[in-house]
Parts: sequence; C-alpha cells; structure tokens
Amino acid sequence: MKSFPQNVQGVLFDLDGTLLDSAPDLYAALKTQCEEMQVAVPSYAMVREVVSRGSRAILRCAFPDLDDEALMEYVPRYLELYQAVMAEHTRPFDGIDELLSSLEAQGIAWGVVTNKPGFLTDELLVRIGWMSRAVAVVSGDTLPVKKPDPAPVLLACERAGLDPSRCLFVGDDRRDVMAGAAAGMYTVAVRWGYLDGGDPHQWGADLVVDHPADLTSRLKVAA
Repeated sequence: MKSFPQNVQGVLFDLDGTLLDSAPDLYAALKTQCEEMQVAVPSYAMVREVVSRGSRAILRCAFPDLDDEALMEYVPRYLELYQAVMAEHTRPFDGIDELLSSLEAQGIAWGVVTNKPGFLTDELLVRIGWMSRAVAVVSGDTLPVKKPDPAPVLLACERAGLDPSRCLFVGDDRRDVMAGAAAGMYTVAVRWGYLDGGDPHQWGADLVVDHPADLTSRLKVAA
C-alpha cells in the first residue's frame, strides 16, 4: 500500500456510483424498454448493483438469456431512452458537493475518468453543472481502451498537467483501483457506491472510505 501523498495535485474520480447516484435514471430507462418489449422488469436492487459495469450489464438483468451479440442490438435504444431521462433523478451522493468544493478551495484539481460513452458523460456533466469545474473529462470511448486499462487515467493527468504520483484515483469498482494503481496513483475505494456486488476491502486499494467526508478530512490533514 502506498503512503498518502503529500501536496496532492489532483483527484480523479469515476462518475456513476462514485460522484453521482445515477441508478434511478438508468433503471427508469430499462423499465421503459422492458415495457416496450413486453418483458418482465427486473428489480431495482438487481440493476443498481451492476450499474458500474455499463449498459450491457444493465440490459442483461432484463434479458439474461441473450448472447452478447443479440444484447448489443438493444443498447442503442437503451441509451436513447436513458438520454431522455438523464439527470431527472440523478444526484451527487451525500457529501460529494462538499468534497469538490473543499478540493477547489485548497487549489486541488479534480476530474472525471468514466467508462460511460462521451456523449452521455458530457451532457450529464453539463446538466449537473460540473463540466466547467472539472479539469479533465475522459470517457469510455475517448480512447480505444477503457478502465481497468490505465491509459484513460494517464490521459486525464496529461490533459490537466498533473503528476500521477501526486494524485488520487477514487472509484466504486475494482476496475477503478486497477486503473489508478497501474497509472501510479494513490487509489481510494468508496463504500457508498454500487460496488458490483464486491467488497472494496478486497480490491487492493490504498484506502477505503465510508463517506466523502472521510476523504475531505484526509485531504485537509495532508495539505
């Protein structure tokens, strides 16, 4: 495990399940698609757990018997439905607004590295009011690879002029920890997100936090 870096330059975050609770709108889109196709709607709890894995994992909750190729045919309509309701019920997790404001007050840059498609990421950040505040935004289709590959994380650092060794990567999925660690960053796993049914303490993160306020306090102490 790495030591918490002194003089932190920046903090990069996963988006869904880390900064934003977007599951209600992602579920609403799936519910509409199921109703259109006259199939049973899976439970919210089942869908919420897999949100961090993206649209195919969400669709598989409703269509478990389809192979990957057939499932992909349903993705465009799902994303269309999601875009229509995006940000209606999506909100920052409790304590995230305070965390971001604290980072900005300390002169610590923050950005987003997500596997979400770029057209959705950008629109969501605009609707939430964060696009102009983030120093870098890298989406799932910005590069040919996505997390757990470290390339998107390193690209965000490059765009923001950040030294990865002086940065934190924060996420609610094992892939976030893998990407951040491979990029040479201090990794933080959060317990308030979707977690993909896993235990953050088993992911090899340098730090596991229960609430955004825990990270806010840690960064102030290290400043």
